[in-house]
Amino acid sequence: MEPEDAPSGRGRLARVARHRVTAALAPALLFLAVRELGLIALQLMAARWDKDVTRTLTSWDGQWFLGIAEGGYANVPTWLVDAFGRRTDETPLAFFPGYPTLVRWVDGLPGVPTVGAAFAVSLVSGVLCAYGLARLGARVTGGSRRAGVVLVVLFAASPMAVVLSMTYSEATFCALAVWSLVGVVERRWLLAGACCAAAGLVRPTAAALVLAVCAAALVAAWRRRDDWRPWVGALVAPLGLLGYLGYVAVRTGRWDGWFAVQQIGWDSRFDGGAATWKFALLILGEPRSVLELATVWLLVVALALVVLSFRRGPEWPLVVYGAGVLVMDLGSNGLMNSKARLLLPAFTLLVPIALALARRRTSTAVAVLAGVSVFSAWFGAYAITAWPYAI
Repeated sequence: MEPEDAPSGRGRLARVARHRVTAALAPALLFLAVRELGLIALQLMAARWDKDVTRTLTSWDGQWFLGIAEGGYANVPTWLVDAFGRRTDETPLAFFPGYPTLVRWVDGLPGVPTVGAAFAVSLVSGVLCAYGLARLGARVTGGSRRAGVVLVVLFAASPMAVVLSMTYSEATFCALAVWSLVGVVERRWLLAGACCAAAGLVRPTAAALVLAVCAAALVAAWRRRDDWRPWVGALVAPLGLLGYLGYVAVRTGRWDGWFAVQQIGWDSRFDGGAATWKFALLILGEPRSVLELATVWLLVVALALVVLSFRRGPEWPLVVYGAGVLVMDLGSNGLMNSKARLLLPAFTLLVPIALALARRRTSTAVAVLAGVSVFSAWFGAYAITAWPYAI
């Protein structure tokens, strides 16, 4: 019997191996597939509007990041100006250094141009974020491997996920943020603190992450859990954000230097949501474009997801983080057209949806995710081709 059983045994091992390989590659493959769909839609839309795809993917803030990556803050091309067409030595300081620094490191490799390095950093960051999301979806309360995979697709198919394929810093920030939150959920406080500190060098949105990580670490320390590690995580977490804000303060000679640069150059400041409320009422009463109307409704959906997360959501630090990102987005009077993009890091608000879809039939989940992916592909392509203003 042994010679007959051996082939079937090897067959089972082969099937198990294939299953493990498929499970290991699933987050990356699904993320890349959804983003490729978005790029196909972009190519079609760019041809319709007679625009170059590469130039479109490096537009607006992408040009600033490329300029900083090439020459540092002191040698950014002179044609890059703020929202009012002005430029001072402090203007480039509005952009955090983490992403352009990574681009400069990759650009230092032989034969790698700056634009190619920027796309590579965004691509690798997106894949790393996908694995973090898969891990997060599996580890939250009520989570599973299936929920993690669904969460990856929902994130890759977010309405403004097109920026994950651009020379923007969102992909890098989200990768660091999700692994920091994985550290919180798994009570790996050194991972949580280190990734949070790194995220603080990439985007100001790290303020919401610092709040969530520090609050969770301090609660763990108060409950006498995990020995000294929560204390270290809480101490390390804000270092990146505070470090860069401190650097800009020294460069500008004022303690609120970064905020001053934002307000002077882009008229961006925290007004508690007054400008967003006024914008929403105006657009709902008299819609002027698809993008603006969709932006308002996306903000409404985000608010509903915060309520849902508090009632039926995952661990409270994830809800605090997502709500914090939304508060920063709604509370700023900055460019209204950017608000849909600024929602992208609030991926934890998608967790309840991922958990719900993971419990549905496979056909139902696939149909929903396919529909969302198609909408995202169209909306992102429209936002950076047909829409004539910055996003």
